[in-house]
Amino acid sequence: MTTPNNQGPATRIIHNRRHKDAFGSPYSPVYNTTTYRFENTADLLDVIEGRSDGNLYTRWGTNPSIQELEQGLAGLENAEAALGFASGMAAISATLLAHGRNGIVCVGDLYGGTQELLKNHCQALGIPVTFLFREEQDQLAETLNEPGKLVYFETPANPNMAILDIRTIAETAHQHGALVAVDNTFASPINQKPLELGADLVLHSATKYLGGHSDLTAGALMTSASLAKPVVAWRKNLGQLIAPETAALLSRSLRTLPLRVRQHNENALAVAQAMEQHPKVTKVHYPGLPSFEGHDLAKQQMTGFGGMLSIEVEGGQQAAEKVADSLKVFLLATSLGGVESLVSQPSATSHHGLSREERLKRGIGDGMLRLSVGLEDAADLIQDLNDALTQGC
Repeated sequence: MTTPNNQGPATRIIHNRRHKDAFGSPYSPVYNTTTYRFENTADLLDVIEGRSDGNLYTRWGTNPSIQELEQGLAGLENAEAALGFASGMAAISATLLAHGRNGIVCVGDLYGGTQELLKNHCQALGIPVTFLFREEQDQLAETLNEPGKLVYFETPANPNMAILDIRTIAETAHQHGALVAVDNTFASPINQKPLELGADLVLHSATKYLGGHSDLTAGALMTSASLAKPVVAWRKNLGQLIAPETAALLSRSLRTLPLRVRQHNENALAVAQAMEQHPKVTKVHYPGLPSFEGHDLAKQQMTGFGGMLSIEVEGGQQAAEKVADSLKVFLLATSLGGVESLVSQPSATSHHGLSREERLKRGIGDGMLRLSVGLEDAADLIQDLNDALTQGC
């Protein structure tokens, strides 16, 4: 007999039930309710003071639509607890404020918005922030010179898909009394489970693969119940909670996540293999290629290589811009993880705020294009890229 603990991810998320609908609906309706009435003050105080279960006020996270979503999110990462947020940056900021006040050590490449938060806001609040390049991982131990710090990183990283060893970094961090937070957005819980590799907290921009249709904005944190508790307070008081309508929409999207991610994986590998053979592409960054620097490590800690890749176009920034502008099936747009394929130039979008010198240090060349490979026919995507490369280079 299967149970929620040993069922596969597709079964678990499709049959995620927290509330039984009185009219027999297989899924919970949307609860737009902001507040909840009580029969008497004693009942209200029992809920506020934790003596009984119940809902009080949606901004506090007590809403059936949100709670059902969070139960499903926790199951995807095999976590004790999960929290839904209004955006990925809301999830990141609340987590950093809750667990990073003694110091944050960032390893490798990060999304531009995360870097802006760390550099412009966390440091302004007096939170010490240290940045280590991927090649400087051997310095991690010495940066953790006092307990209570937080190690933060992405893998695969944006936009060059660099792979970091979650298990090794977690072991080093824990030896020095630090927690580990991993942004798992690019991989998704279908391809990678950082908690099982030693991480303490896992973050997602749920706008991307979890939502999967470019029609919602949301964020998620999966972790232990004890580590979630202080984040709840920041989420409540900063007003970062996901809306019930968005939570229900995200719950719906999660039911097709395993199926979608498998096709993203298949399409991206086909595109990467084709681009690796193209004479006008000087380099392809995709963890599923044997030629990729982190391929062996990716095989160890990932079960699939994801739908994201980046290519470097011969001719630099102007050539890459012309290629991006010539694409017809790939849409020129920011974001990622939707059913439609997208192209962006990191120097003009996600990492526009970095100096050219810093971008080059991080392996983000002038001719780099980031591709979010969607669910179209792979042959059409490859033909679109071939046509654009012919026109643009």
